[in-house]
Amino acid sequence: MANIIAVTACPSGVAHTYMAAESLESAAKSRGWQIKVETQGSIGIENTLTDADVAAADMIILTKDIGIQFEERFAGKTIVRVNISDAVKRADAIMNKIDSHLSQHA
Repeated sequence: MANIIAVTACPSGVAHTYMAAESLESAAKSRGWQIKVETQGSIGIENTLTDADVAAADMIILTKDIGIQFEERFAGKTIVRVNISDAVKRADAIMNKIDSHLSQHA
């Protein structure tokens, strides 16, 4: 079972930030994977990832439409960067690529 963490943020910091989080959570959970998503929206950082979350993660998904705050905490981890629109509309495809990557490196 994969353990995925993600950080979503969009330039306006409103709808897409949270829509992407929901889509990624749904796609990961449908595979039986653990996932925790931190949102960096207009009201600040919510559902903050802990050091333990980062340490346990097999893969990290970061949206790339706007800079992610405190990205240095992911140094040395495997990171997938995606557009916020892809996180919203193509979360299953993202999980397929992660699955393929993880099975190659198992």
